[in-house]
Amino acid sequence: MLRRGLALGGGLIVLILLVLGVKGCLDARAERALSDYADDVTQIVDETDQTSKAFFSKLEDPGSLTVTEFTNEVNADRSAMDNYAARVDGLSAPGDMGRAQSTLELAYELRSSAMGEIADRMSTALGDAGAAKATAVIARQMQKLLAADVLYATIVRPQINGVLADHGIEGNDVPESVFLPDQKWLEEGAVSEALGSVSGSSAAATPGVHGLGLGGVSVNGTELGEEAATISTEETVEVEVEVENQGESTENDVSVTVSAGGSELQESIETVGAGETASVTIPLTPTPSGETTLEVEVDTVPGEQVSSNNEASYTVLFE
Repeated sequence: MLRRGLALGGGLIVLILLVLGVKGCLDARAERALSDYADDVTQIVDETDQTSKAFFSKLEDPGSLTVTEFTNEVNADRSAMDNYAARVDGLSAPGDMGRAQSTLELAYELRSSAMGEIADRMSTALGDAGAAKATAVIARQMQKLLAADVLYATIVRPQINGVLADHGIEGNDVPESVFLPDQKWLEEGAVSEALGSVSGSSAAATPGVHGLGLGGVSVNGTELGEEAATISTEETVEVEVEVENQGESTENDVSVTVSAGGSELQESIETVGAGETASVTIPLTPTPSGETTLEVEVDTVPGEQVSSNNEASYTVLFE
């Protein structure tokens, strides 16, 4: 009986050691997977930060880059961001990293999409026709870059580092990642001024203060304001928009956009002298029906720093 008891006890000890050994191996493998995941994220983030520095450095100071060289380099930055997004999508999130991985994918989707739109609009923004509108689109894409930064800082990084800490893993924390270095790039004026420094760019502004302002807006002679206006649709509906040149230089090819009922219509004012007011009439076709929000926007011009007074929206009842 004693020998049997000793044999049974020994067997139990061996079994316990085997279980502990297997568990230890599994834990080590899980920890190694978490560490490898964090290392992969860190590598992508470090490369992303280098692309950010390259892009915004040349935007801040393009040096002697020509329009062609500048747009080619921006396209290279876009390709790099597409590559990072693809690599992020290909990551395998171990253990509790699932939510962090999903948010990381969203952050890089925003970054890739924003750089794609910026690259697509860059040559137009540096040219003649449609430059102001393209510049406005580029400034709006900067908001995506900011949103991606917020997602990474508030969700991705804390969750990854939190999971690592829960498993007692040290030295593998993922770093910060800020793609948009300065919120000034959210302003159309800052983007326009920067693009004006590119050699050969028609976006360059003449010296002095530049700025436009939206003046009066009327529909078929009825002035629009805070109160809803009622407009008859029995005759052709036309929107008249006044634009004030609040700067010190004559502005040419000023684009005005009117949006209503899902339609977006655009016309240009050939020239507006410094301190003068010019107007443009835009037929509203097709004519909306019922209560409609009418949005009016005057595109910024090169060198314009303040654009908050370039747009307005009105409530109009078409009947």
